[in-house]
Amino acid sequence: MGACWSHGIEAVTPSYTGFNSKNVSRDRNDMSSSSGKLSSASMPMTPRSEGEVFQACNLKNFVFRELKMATKNFRPDSVLGEGGFGSVFKGWIDEKTLKATKPGTGIMIAVKRLNQQGLQGHKEWLAEINYLGQLHHPNLVKLIGYCIEDEHRLLIYEFMPKGSMEGHLFGRGSHFQPLSWHLRMKVALGAAKGLAFLHNNESKVIYRDFKTSNILLDSDYNAKLSDFGLARDGPIGNKSHVSSRVLGTLGYAAPEYLVTGHLTFKTDVYSFGVVLLEMLSGQRSIDKNRPSGQHNLVQWAKPYLASKRKIFRVLDNRLEGQYSPDQAQKAAKLALQCLALEPRNRPIMNDVVKALEELQEPPRS
Repeated sequence: MGACWSHGIEAVTPSYTGFNSKNVSRDRNDMSSSSGKLSSASMPMTPRSEGEVFQACNLKNFVFRELKMATKNFRPDSVLGEGGFGSVFKGWIDEKTLKATKPGTGIMIAVKRLNQQGLQGHKEWLAEINYLGQLHHPNLVKLIGYCIEDEHRLLIYEFMPKGSMEGHLFGRGSHFQPLSWHLRMKVALGAAKGLAFLHNNESKVIYRDFKTSNILLDSDYNAKLSDFGLARDGPIGNKSHVSSRVLGTLGYAAPEYLVTGHLTFKTDVYSFGVVLLEMLSGQRSIDKNRPSGQHNLVQWAKPYLASKRKIFRVLDNRLEGQYSPDQAQKAAKLALQCLALEPRNRPIMNDVVKALEELQEPPRS
């Protein structure tokens, strides 16, 4: 689903299930929630066979000709976005029957079509069905169905009208206005709740590819995590980690994962810290166009985050006047905690959620 970086980490492309810029970057622990659930508590999150994946999920199996009709035969003017996985098209289905309808009638959907490019793409396509077919939470994007027919592999999602967080932070043009401090903190909280649900004692899932392009926004800027192609079941029993080939996106992966290939829930917490820093600064995690010494956002910003007087050098100028000094310091402290080099020094996502909930209040006058 993506290209390999010479730095030893594979990059995968973002999920486009809402309106998004075609020029967006292509780099590729415990909390219970009554509003999140598993479809089957007895079903392991990683079934042994492809057949078990389809049996475990509660999704509609679309016929390819249905999706051709729903997307106007995958015409270019229906494209929402493009990436290494393939193209994502706007489509339409009936809200009750889920049958394809003529464009403009029913509800809008996003149809991701896999390029025919080999086994790895199929594995990630299947992983998406496995996880999103069993996990349900307000802060996870809803997977409606899939299509597997001859060489065709497609995924059908709810449409996310506000696109990705990446688009709003770094996109250009009239479609992407800078998000306010309040909306950024709202998105951060929603994304944190999604990760906390994945990490809880029932789900035990390591997301592994947390980044701004995988945070999608509905019409009210509620955040939903997307693209579970790289997700893995977390360690069970007395195991401390899951061994894995190093996959993910350059700039977001935890340092210990890059060195050892050991995945833990704290790997996701580090990635969350990177994303929170991007939200606070309005800058990408890796940007070679910045001045020398500032290419890596985490390395450059960390010393400033630890100083009450210097954190304002990191904060996005477009947010000036929208937050109090106390809010800025708390947000910077949280990002710094998530970015701790030692995984044991990072908070669990439950505590991250609590900290962000305190930042939802308007600044005191």
